[in-house]
Amino acid sequence: MNINIQQEFEMLFEHYPALEVCRASIWTSFRLLSDCYHRKGLIMACGNGGSAADAEHLTGELMKGFKMRRPLSNDRQTRIRTLFPEEGDFLTQNLQQAIPAISLVSQTSLSTAFINDVHADMVFAQQVWGYGKTGDVLIGFSTSGNSRSVVNACKIAKASGLRTIGFTGEKPSRLLELCDVTIQVPAHEVYRIQELHLPVYHTLCAMLEIEAFGQQ
Repeated sequence: MNINIQQEFEMLFEHYPALEVCRASIWTSFRLLSDCYHRKGLIMACGNGGSAADAEHLTGELMKGFKMRRPLSNDRQTRIRTLFPEEGDFLTQNLQQAIPAISLVSQTSLSTAFINDVHADMVFAQQVWGYGKTGDVLIGFSTSGNSRSVVNACKIAKASGLRTIGFTGEKPSRLLELCDVTIQVPAHEVYRIQELHLPVYHTLCAMLEIEAFGQQ
């Protein structure tokens, strides 16, 4: 166990003691995400409204430096400099290593076409079907845990061999039934649930970043 990962994990509960009830589910989520990264898998995220913003936010933290510098490895830098010697410095100094992730709410043309031509409740499921492969992870944000588009995406993820993580409130829900692990933050009101989702996924991003790049 990397001591820095453990420190990030414990710091979450120091700052947000109410989240202690989610300790086990947060840790299990980290292990699923870590395994996905090491298998060179893809992390997908989806949600509606404020939860769509959380899906975007999470993806942004994974795809670029969050709390650490993520310089390219020496062999990647060498390849780029060899191919493009005049621009090598600029290209290599302005790229960062990424944890592959995509927000399913961002695909505007695809989403609006699918909503118009097929069905809005399947807009995320279609993307999971198209992008997903065994070993990938789908993260579904839903304050109720019952958002149909997110629930359907999780169903197709399970049918496609993906692992699933749900972010919900404390009430029982369809995501709790469907997901491999569900982080049920201890709140009922929508905005309170979202306020607690933020530090959880920030912590997961920080832990995963250390796991992926902490030995540099």
